[in-house]
Amino acid sequence: MAATTSTVGNSRNVNWSRYALVGIATIVAAVLANLVVYYIGSAIVGYNPDFVVLSTNGGTIIFTLVPAIVAVLLYAILLRFTRQPERIFTIISVIVFIVTLIPDFTYIPSVPGSSNPQTAILVIMHVVAAVVITWMLTKLSRPRAQ
Repeated sequence: MAATTSTVGNSRNVNWSRYALVGIATIVAAVLANLVVYYIGSAIVGYNPDFVVLSTNGGTIIFTLVPAIVAVLLYAILLRFTRQPERIFTIISVIVFIVTLIPDFTYIPSVPGSSNPQTAILVIMHVVAAVVITWMLTKLSRPRAQ
């Protein structure tokens, strides 16, 4: 029997077992999608080894994994305590996406070994992570009304 909870002040029923699977799938999909971008970018741009941000795929994994985990936890909280979790999460996602781009255009150009093509790869990675995480969480974990 699946674990479901009716939220206080919220008419949704959340299947938390299903949400856990969607959350794990979201994290894995975001990391894998950004690794694909990383390797395609490496083939096209050729990363400068002095540019620490893209010098190994480990940075891509960590800098995608941590925000994806935070997003999964945040969306779970929104599902539990709000009436419009999709809307609120999408708004937060857009704001966080914009904020995460600021260093790409202000700080990254001053990092040794950086170049415009490498910065473009970083921006693409931000877009990919934002789209994968936001879409998967808001669409695949929709609670079923009873």
